[in-house]
Amino acid sequence: MARYTAANCRLCRREGAKLFLKGRRCFTDKCAFEKRDYAPGQRSRYARRKVSNYGIQLREKQKVRRAYGIFERQFRGYYEKAARAKGITGENLLLLLERRLDNIVYRLGFAPSRKAARQLVRHGHFMVNDRKVDIPSYQVNLGDVIQVQKNSRDFAAIHDSLKDAGRRPELSWLRLDKVNLRGELLQFPSREDIGMPFEEQLIVALYSK
Repeated sequence: MARYTAANCRLCRREGAKLFLKGRRCFTDKCAFEKRDYAPGQRSRYARRKVSNYGIQLREKQKVRRAYGIFERQFRGYYEKAARAKGITGENLLLLLERRLDNIVYRLGFAPSRKAARQLVRHGHFMVNDRKVDIPSYQVNLGDVIQVQKNSRDFAAIHDSLKDAGRRPELSWLRLDKVNLRGELLQFPSREDIGMPFEEQLIVALYSK
C-alpha cells in the first residue's frame, strides 16, 4: 500500500473532523475544514447519503488511522495488541498510538504535525535516553527522555515549531525543556488527556465482527 501523497486537508473533510495534519495552517482561517466542513467531491453539503452502522465504524477507524499516519496492517497490529492487554481495548489502542515516538515528538512541540515529526525521526534528529532512535513507531516508556541530537540543535524547523507550540493545550503527562531541547514522558495519558475527537468503541465494534 502506497503512502498517501494528496492534499491532507481532504482527509479532514472526508472524516468530518479536524485532524491537525497541516500544523500551523490548522490554527488559521486558511484551514480548509473551517471553510468547507463537508466531504470532498460533494457539490453540496446537503447531498449526503445515509450511512450504515458498518460505514460509521469504518469511517471512525479511518479517522484514527489517518490522524496518526498509520498503514492498515500496522493499525490492525496495534488493535490486536490492545485487545490482549488488560483494561479497555479502545483506550489501550489510543495509548499505544500516543506512545509512538513520532507522536511524542509532535506532542512536545518539536514538529508542527505528526507527518513532519515522522520525517524528523526518520532522519535521525532525536535520541531517546541518549541513544539515537530513527524508528517513528518506537514505543516510548515512562521516564524516557527524548532530546534533539547535538548536530540538530540549530535546525530551524524545530525552533519554528516550538514557537508555534503555544497554540496547543499544555499536556500534564509530558515535561518539555525548551532550553535544552528535551522532553520526558512523566505518565501515560488518560483518555481525557488525549483529547482527540475519536469514538474508539466504534473501532472495537468493527474489529469484533
